[in-house]
Amino acid sequence: QVQLLESGGGWVQPGGSLRVSCVVSGTIVSLGDMAWYRQAPGNEREWVATIPKYGSAGYADFVKGRFTISREDAKNTVYMQMDTMKPEDTAVYYCNVVDWNAIYWGQGIQVTVSA
Repeated sequence: QVQLLESGGGWVQPGGSLRVSCVVSGTIVSLGDMAWYRQAPGNEREWVATIPKYGSAGYADFVKGRFTISREDAKNTVYMQMDTMKPEDTAVYYCNVVDWNAIYWGQGIQVTVSA
């Protein structure tokens, strides 16, 4: 069984920064892609960014240039640095990882951007 624990969310003013983290624990076979999704009230869950085990990260257009995803495999952790944040970035952010041939989701963490 694999567990994901997100941290680092909270409140920030427009233009500010936050970093969210997700630690993967349990019986891990081989971590592959690690990603972040988000869901705002009344909206569908949407993809934000993915970082593969090897290769370049990919970003949704609405965060490109403002958010940076990274991973630290020795700690089974994925991060997302969020800069120049906007009110429309307000959402619950979910960690998503692929372990061998299974996909796991975190519980989600609230991020609020407001003045």
